Amino acid sequence: MQDQRAELEWREDRIPVSTRFDDPYFSLENGLAETGHVFLAGNDLPARFRDGFHVAELGFGTGLNLLAALQMWRASGVAGKLHFTTFEAFPMTPAEMIRAQAAFPEIAEIAADLEPHWSDDLHRISLPDLEFEMVRGDARETLPLWQGRADAWFLDGFSPAKNPELWSPELMGAVGAHTAPDGTAATYTAAGFVRRGLTDAGFTVERIPGYGRKRHMTVARMSGLAAQG
Repeated sequence: MQDQRAELEWREDRIPVSTRFDDPYFSLENGLAETGHVFLAGNDLPARFRDGFHVAELGFGTGLNLLAALQMWRASGVAGKLHFTTFEAFPMTPAEMIRAQAAFPEIAEIAADLEPHWSDDLHRISLPDLEFEMVRGDARETLPLWQGRADAWFLDGFSPAKNPELWSPELMGAVGAHTAPDGTAATYTAAGFVRRGLTDAGFTVERIPGYGRKRHMTVARMSGLAAQG
């Protein structure tokens, strides 16, 4: 499959907005703070980190979630490697990613470490403390074929109202099937059909306070028994 590219416009010269989905790539308030609240805290990180801990993500976007997770991993002092697999159908160009990441000086050091590795045909990055893989293409096709299981999911597609394909019950079922025992998932959305899809996939689902203007978000945990089934 030939890669399709993200189609962007820039708001305030620093916030990328997808013209395909009419949705910004991160919070207009503070994208990095949103990542910390939704995906890191929502998956109870860094408390669960251990060597080989595996994060999987639907929607790579600007790479902000990866940078924030790696920064937290390094700050935690856990020995070994963080594994991070992301599924992305419309990757940004390296220049677009670097421009977007530059809005967050708090992660400038991590961004500088990874900048030399971005490329138009990026698939893997291997560092002493990181094993990263980008799975390109439609996640509805690529995730069911994936051989891995995640300890934590970052469900970060565009809004379910504008990108419903990335939140379908079938795809949430594939997320569940590729979750380790006692694994978790978190997302900024509290849409009812997303929560029902996660419940049907075997997760125990909870609606909790969201970030900024979003009143609620969703966290989910897979029971050990369900994940082994």
